[in-house]
Amino acid sequence: MGTAIIKMKIMPNSPDANLNAIEEKAKEIIKSSSNSEIKTEKEPIAFGLNAIILTFTWNEDKSVDEINNKLKEIPEVSSAEVIDFRRAFG
Repeated sequence: MGTAIIKMKIMPNSPDANLNAIEEKAKEIIKSSSNSEIKTEKEPIAFGLNAIILTFTWNEDKSVDEINNKLKEIPEVSSAEVIDFRRAFG
């Protein structure tokens, strides 16, 4: 197979959640399974709530579900989901 570019959205459980701590833990989880550089951004949702968007490369031979489940276990995380999955060319 090849390489995919994954974009995941992590939703904290409240506007008061520590986004920096969630982001750092998410990066650790992803880097433990992939040597990818990780791009992060914050997306305003509503009423002071911000989501964390992570973009990284992933080997298509491996399931993304394993990472997704680990991200959901981070304290103060309400949900984690893949919002974009594209095959990388080049």
